[in-house]
Amino acid sequence: MNIVIVGLGIIGGSLAKAFAKYTNHHIIGINRSEITVQQALNDGAIHEIGKLDSLGKADVVYMCTYPEHIVSFVENNAGYFRKNCIITDVCGIKKNICGRLTDICEKNGLQYVGSHPMAGKEQSSYAASEAELFQNASYIIVPCKAKEYSVQALASLAKEIGFSTIRITTPAEHDRMIAFTSQLPHVLACAYVMSPCCKNHNGFSAGSYRDVSRVANINETLWTDLFLSNQEPLSEEISILIQNLTAIKNAVDGNKAEELKELLKQSRLVKQGLCE
Repeated sequence: MNIVIVGLGIIGGSLAKAFAKYTNHHIIGINRSEITVQQALNDGAIHEIGKLDSLGKADVVYMCTYPEHIVSFVENNAGYFRKNCIITDVCGIKKNICGRLTDICEKNGLQYVGSHPMAGKEQSSYAASEAELFQNASYIIVPCKAKEYSVQALASLAKEIGFSTIRITTPAEHDRMIAFTSQLPHVLACAYVMSPCCKNHNGFSAGSYRDVSRVANINETLWTDLFLSNQEPLSEEISILIQNLTAIKNAVDGNKAEELKELLKQSRLVKQGLCE
């Protein structure tokens, strides 16, 4: 296949490197920064530096930029794409993007399939990308109104570069679950490191501090967009977290050992049940 990747940050760059390493597909990279796209070419992550007319030979296009840029890019350049080209994105929120991209693609004879690779790091640049990022990770596909062959094509490509689990879901279910599995941990990490104690953690911290604080090294522009795009599900998850924290705080404040023990036991049993 001819695969075009628009946006060579950590996800786009990792997709390029993975396809280049594990498959025989021809990879074309498009990026705002000429330095980055040239580096990707030098690294062998892409085989060709793309321009807008490169979209005309693409079988699949991965849009790996900010959500609003994805919609405007596809809409403004719809005429460049080959008919029945598969267009996908890697956005963390689907509700605000799937409907608009589906409409644009239907009007222009294109196939839009939403997707979300469940992998990443704290960094967001091409320099942090790696071919192994997706090994044994989960790949979420949100078909919207796409034809089955397009969904299966994306699933097959995902497996070629190391994804071990393919989940098919709706935009609403995707966003509801991502509020819990991805966004809430970022909220928790950011709130956690804002403690006055954080600056003095050296010498007092080990794995627990590292695990909880890791994703506080956040791209605030991107995550502000993601949080506000998923406002209702995220707010609901934050409320549940506050309720649970309050229950533990009240047990601590009241010196209620049995109540505290029961709360901690409940969390242990939930976690153990998930690990079985």
